[in-house]
Amino acid sequence: FNTQLLMIGISGPVEFAIVVATAVVAMLVFAAATQGFFIAKNRIWETLALLLVAFTLFRPGYWMDQIAPPLISVEAKKIYDVAEALGDNAQIRVRVKGVDLEDRPVDRTVMLPVGPKAAGAERISKSAGLELREEDGRMIIDNIVFGSPAERQKLDLDWEIASVQVENSRPPKQLFILPALLLLALIYLLQRRRRDGVGKTAKAAS
Repeated sequence: FNTQLLMIGISGPVEFAIVVATAVVAMLVFAAATQGFFIAKNRIWETLALLLVAFTLFRPGYWMDQIAPPLISVEAKKIYDVAEALGDNAQIRVRVKGVDLEDRPVDRTVMLPVGPKAAGAERISKSAGLELREEDGRMIIDNIVFGSPAERQKLDLDWEIASVQVENSRPPKQLFILPALLLLALIYLLQRRRRDGVGKTAKAAS
């Protein structure tokens, strides 16, 4: 659920440092939650809060997904514009609809490579292996290049490109790391006060 923990999709050294640091803290916090002890014995709500902190540090994207989806759909006739705007050797995500050879309805999303930078129509035909025609505002598969990625995805003639999915412009998911760390700091302060209070009571009693 978070490929950055596998060092996938990290854009630079700063992001790498953030991923490593938050993962280490998340593991330590998870251990504190499961053992029932942080710097003092956990109360039940503190254990639950520590688990929430660990989850957020491991997967901050979950909370961002609840606010704004990672992908949005655009109309199929913009497929060439989307393909042209993609970077070198990127992939385009399209939703296709049709009927298979056994007359069963098909509705699924596939990823197709678009190769090096070029005009959108050229990238779709040469790299993805799809030739399309427009009918009444709909984009229909007119031909599939033999041995192409489109053929390997088992697309078929006369299927419709229902929509194209593109990345949604949204704030960085790392924003949710800050409230998680603030919650962790609050638990630390509360447990430290409780621990120090027990120590003072023990000294007074002795």
